[in-house]
Amino acid sequence: MAPKNKPVDNIVCHNRKASFNYFFEDLYEAGIELVGSEVKSLRLGKGNISESYAIDQEGEIFLFNSYIPSYLQSSYNNHDPRRLRKLLLKKKEINKLIGKLNRDGYSLVPTRLYFNKKGIAKLQIALGKGKKNFDKRNVKKKRDWEREKSRVLRKTS
Repeated sequence: MAPKNKPVDNIVCHNRKASFNYFFEDLYEAGIELVGSEVKSLRLGKGNISESYAIDQEGEIFLFNSYIPSYLQSSYNNHDPRRLRKLLLKKKEINKLIGKLNRDGYSLVPTRLYFNKKGIAKLQIALGKGKKNFDKRNVKKKRDWEREKSRVLRKTS
């Protein structure tokens, strides 16, 4: 699936560290299999995907180590906050991703979790390759230089 560059209104959580740690090749929009108390907890704006990643098991892709806290008003059938959550993708996309994961050494990193315009929870995942330390240093240098340059230009103007 081609990258989705549509503006998203209801972002629940955003993985800012992912773009610093990985080079992104492709972005995919995946549905996520949730139970009712998880959806209600996400609608309150709670959730964390900063340390999570996607893995393949038996021809399916699962989100591992994501945190969606328990919904307080839920009764006896509350969910486990760190359970595996199945990602809903087309079979063709799954096969393509599994092939790249196993063969080329890529990782599937979630970048943001949001609700689309129809109110359905979606997860944007990126197929990325890990950055080395010198790549990260170059990013920091470039960012600092841009910041310093804007300060100098602002003072001279």
